[in-house]
Amino acid sequence: MQEGEFPVIFSFYRYLKINDPFHFANLMREGLDRLGVKGRIYVAYEGVNGQACCEGTRFEDVRAFLYSMPGLEGMRLNRAIEESGVAFRKLHVRVRPKIVADGLDDRSFDPTRCGTYLDAEAFNRLTDSTDTLVVDMRNHYEYAVGHFENAIGLEAETFREALPEALEKLKGARHKPIVLYCTGGIRCEKASAWLKHHGFEKVYQLEGGIIEYVRQVKEKGLKNKFRGVNFVFDDRLIERVSSEVISRCQQCGTPTARLVNCKNDGCHLLFIQCETCGQKFGNCCSTVCRTVISLPPAVQKLLRSRLSKGRMVHGHFRHPRFKLIKGYCHAS
Repeated sequence: MQEGEFPVIFSFYRYLKINDPFHFANLMREGLDRLGVKGRIYVAYEGVNGQACCEGTRFEDVRAFLYSMPGLEGMRLNRAIEESGVAFRKLHVRVRPKIVADGLDDRSFDPTRCGTYLDAEAFNRLTDSTDTLVVDMRNHYEYAVGHFENAIGLEAETFREALPEALEKLKGARHKPIVLYCTGGIRCEKASAWLKHHGFEKVYQLEGGIIEYVRQVKEKGLKNKFRGVNFVFDDRLIERVSSEVISRCQQCGTPTARLVNCKNDGCHLLFIQCETCGQKFGNCCSTVCRTVISLPPAVQKLLRSRLSKGRMVHGHFRHPRFKLIKGYCHAS
């Protein structure tokens, strides 16, 4: 297969002032749709944040279009580590209050006063020091399948929860070098500024996140300090960074990096499941959910209408409960 025949999966973000995000979103939607782009893009008064894919032959046209939009000139486009599989099926460009839900009042601090950027080589050099603290600013399930050596993981399910937890875990380390990282860099922009606002003196962030780090490591022949796989927020769920598997099936304990959403539409729990348990449970998180998907579609729809899923991540969730009554399951 020739270069250009592969689908290109990419992500981007930029904090900038957008006076009319609805107009900005419409322009972006029209331009990307003409170029056959699929993906999920958020626009807010504070900037833009997107994950998308396109035909390889059209990537440079997509880049040129994005750079033609006011304020996006020269914006970093992070190409995926693994450009294979279906990442997105449709294009969604939505206006949101913020491009990442952080729960912060940006008027209370200076969000542009972020940490010092590190490329892969500088990251490796600084994290070789035992005095340096490395903090994974992603969610707990992202950390579970892959993270940097000796990184501090958070129990948070959302970025909103991660910020106060990071402050608590770093209490007493205000004078130590703190290195933050995330998938593509956007969460660290805000997190590093938040830490500096709270008196941390030596705050650094991995520029371009894990995605750019892996690209530089391969290009320059550097040591890869990332263990496991990288979680991504598209239909692929993971992309492989190394052959090492650090996570285990949450049903049988077998080492696996396979992340799935429960096949029961009334559940869709995100969890780690090996191939064997996938076959045993029909790609469901439990025997109950496996029973549910065998029911007539009308009954499944009725069950879904009777429950609130809450947060659906294994180990940190309010799981929908089903009971067998008169031959069928019902939500409780």
